[in-house]
Amino acid sequence: MQVILTQDVKGQGKKGQMVKVSDGYARNFLLPKGLAKEATKENINVLKGKRESLEYKVRTETAEAEAIAERMKSIELIIKSKSGDNGKLFGSVTSKDVADALTAQEHIKLDKKKFVMPDGGIKTLGTTTLKVKLYAGVTGELKVTVEKA
Repeated sequence: MQVILTQDVKGQGKKGQMVKVSDGYARNFLLPKGLAKEATKENINVLKGKRESLEYKVRTETAEAEAIAERMKSIELIIKSKSGDNGKLFGSVTSKDVADALTAQEHIKLDKKKFVMPDGGIKTLGTTTLKVKLYAGVTGELKVTVEKA
């Protein structure tokens, strides 16, 4: 019997997969527990629609992330911070500071967790290039210049 899994089933497959199982296993275990539904034409069409919508969503989000990554190449973010005479900052510039400055200066809103910062943040004046993980497989680079306030 062909069934469409509604949850991950150990030894059978992942959620959304169509698998062939024995009639007794399907009728006595998978269907009553809600782990699967019968693979009728209607259910197969619903499954195809969900897959297509998921693929479309991934394609559009990837395209948006690539557009942001392309735009970031030309951006130089300027952050002012207090520092000593030798160029060391009092504290450090964190990923939250970078995210806030990016939103304020360029109107690009990103989560602070997407920035790959050096250990402890940026601690000196000057220009630093940060990697930004925008989406699965899409990374960008952002130049951050820290100036004396």
